[in-house]
Amino acid sequence: MKKNIIILTFLFAVLLSCRQSQTSTQVPSINIMAYYVPAENYMPDQLPLHQLTHIIFSFTHVIDGKMQFRNPAKSDSILQLLVDQREKYPNLKVMVACGGWTAGGFSDMALTDSSRTRFAKSVTEFIERFELDGLDMDWEYPGMGVAGIKYREEDKQNFTLTMKCLREHLDQIERKQTLTFASAGWQRYYDFIELNEVMKYVDYMNIMTYDQISYTSPFTGHHTCQGYIGWNDIEETPFGKYMMSRKEEWEKRGINWHPRSVEHIVDFCIEQGVKPEQLVTGAAFYGRSWKGVEPENNGLYQPVGGSHIGWCAYREIREKYEAKNGYERFWDSTAKAPYLYNKTDSIFFTYDDTVSVRLKAEYAMEKNLGGIMFWELGNDTKEPQSLLNSIYQTVAR
Repeated sequence: MKKNIIILTFLFAVLLSCRQSQTSTQVPSINIMAYYVPAENYMPDQLPLHQLTHIIFSFTHVIDGKMQFRNPAKSDSILQLLVDQREKYPNLKVMVACGGWTAGGFSDMALTDSSRTRFAKSVTEFIERFELDGLDMDWEYPGMGVAGIKYREEDKQNFTLTMKCLREHLDQIERKQTLTFASAGWQRYYDFIELNEVMKYVDYMNIMTYDQISYTSPFTGHHTCQGYIGWNDIEETPFGKYMMSRKEEWEKRGINWHPRSVEHIVDFCIEQGVKPEQLVTGAAFYGRSWKGVEPENNGLYQPVGGSHIGWCAYREIREKYEAKNGYERFWDSTAKAPYLYNKTDSIFFTYDDTVSVRLKAEYAMEKNLGGIMFWELGNDTKEPQSLLNSIYQTVAR
């Protein structure tokens, strides 16, 4: 009997230790923010929330001038389940994002004092209902119609006024609120917002340093690279020659295009006066691919002879493509980014892997940035060596 008690006590201790190791945790030295789109096979109680400081439920939309879910019957219960996870993870901040690519309604909502106030009141009601910790505004983009949404020249000033109105209303909520907005990772975007004015009212700017090369691009390139790329790094490539041929025309139109990267846009924002601790840079938990790509330079910066295949979740890249099935992994030491190329099928992949996201996290710490975020949690592998785990182990050590 005594022996059985000893064995049971030992087993209980082992189980308790395992439980503590799974949920325990070191506090990250910078913020780790995850955008999260609910999926049936990845509900809030299944998420690795112990490795996050913030999780941003995506998306609500601007509907009839208010912030609402398109399908509240489905989304309300999932958001509530996510909020309930704070009982296990009391330091976790649960936020909600409003907008997203092709999501409209913003320009009309931001047009007048009364329309902005109407929206801000709906936000506070929404947040108080679910006891959330903040809002991420994902207006893509003020003053520009690149996503096919309605826009106005006045969006530039009205975006500032909207964020000011939101800050004033959120500050009235007893629970402390975090206000962020998603910005583009390319320089021209900042011509269409009053950057330093907006930053007075927000905690962080989440820079979407992904999709840095469009699916319509006639050339391959990195869609989410970290390292600073200069003109001299690409000028002898087909991509570089093409961009150089358009440079004079762009300059006449007041467009100052530069090869895109995390380091370039962070330097730019800091030069404009933004505090480093307000900047949160982005990682991509997905890749983009093209076919019909010639083998020179293993497909990098080469003409696209076929179509853009589309985006692909990292979990699928890990399972099917990363250094397997004819795909070879390459590393660009200048861009600090990986890519894949299949010589047989002439297919090129640009993506983030565990090495590149670790470098992004290290850079954020070195520059004293506000943190690192990513789109989106459900695209990660559920294997132990996931992208999120690579980030977490870097910033929590």
